[in-house]
Amino acid sequence: MEALRIAVVFGGTSMERDVSVASAAQVVRALRGRGHAVTAVDASSGVLNADDEAAVLRIGVDRAPPQLLSEHAEHVLAELTGQGAFTGFDLVFLALHGGSGENGTVQAMLESANVRFTGTGQLGSALAMDKDVAKRLFRFAGIPTADWVMAGKAGQGEVEALGLPLIVKPKAQGSTVGLTLVQQYAQLEPAIALAREFDSAVMLERYVPGRELTVGVLDGEPLTVGEIIPAHGGLFDYTSKYQVGGAEEVFPAEVSAAIAATAQRLATEVNDALRIECYCRVDFRLDHNGKLWCLEANTLPGMTAGSLLPRSAAASGIEFPLLCERICELALVKGGR
Repeated sequence: MEALRIAVVFGGTSMERDVSVASAAQVVRALRGRGHAVTAVDASSGVLNADDEAAVLRIGVDRAPPQLLSEHAEHVLAELTGQGAFTGFDLVFLALHGGSGENGTVQAMLESANVRFTGTGQLGSALAMDKDVAKRLFRFAGIPTADWVMAGKAGQGEVEALGLPLIVKPKAQGSTVGLTLVQQYAQLEPAIALAREFDSAVMLERYVPGRELTVGVLDGEPLTVGEIIPAHGGLFDYTSKYQVGGAEEVFPAEVSAAIAATAQRLATEVNDALRIECYCRVDFRLDHNGKLWCLEANTLPGMTAGSLLPRSAAASGIEFPLLCERICELALVKGGR
């Protein structure tokens, strides 16, 4: 692949800023190692010089997400885009996670300016981030997903029909931010109140006991199925995801060939149902009867070498630097940019 001029956009002001910084640090290093000219751009402050880049990109991921910051990153990017800051680049590599960086806002901005960028466009980003809409599309496409209701829009009977335990989570957040596993009805209102700190719309979802599987999808093709085993035996929460030793991640997952094939097929169906482009990661629960239930799709999943999508790709024979390059290639050839 010929050398490209790439702007890696990361950071921003969402609850997943630290995760984004960690992704960017390794993406920048990988692409430079492949001979590309890479510029780091913090979505909340702008283009970074070498000293600022070194200072920002060495920051690690804390045990808890950062305090909710003012959502102004899209305004910084709008100014940069309007000023033609990205015209000197072949493409923008989006290492953003959550908030306006993943819900279609930034994607719409870049599309309107005719800037090439990695990952899914405005439509697919918005559909995947809205968990209520995404689950409706799963149901329409025949993809198994657990029953759910939206808090405030369902009666007591509908909530009780979900049974206990159940999951309470914001409708449009990632990295399990604001999520609670409710074991008793007395915990329900506090859990809803917590979720509303991060999103005005809150989802109540039937909890599926069992194992957690994940599948990467690259250019419409499924990658190797993996299994996530939290160290504490509970949910794959924020701490489990981003702290060393928080979870064991097994690639390939120790499941039957039939279950692996079903997970891969469903992952591609999710990819199509949500109009996802280029790449994504799809998460499932495997219940005790061997049935798979789709949890969600991540259109901008973590991109450190140890993150789940890169691990899925590596198990399929695509090492991290080549994965980053492949994502860039897809950004150049996909239509609608």
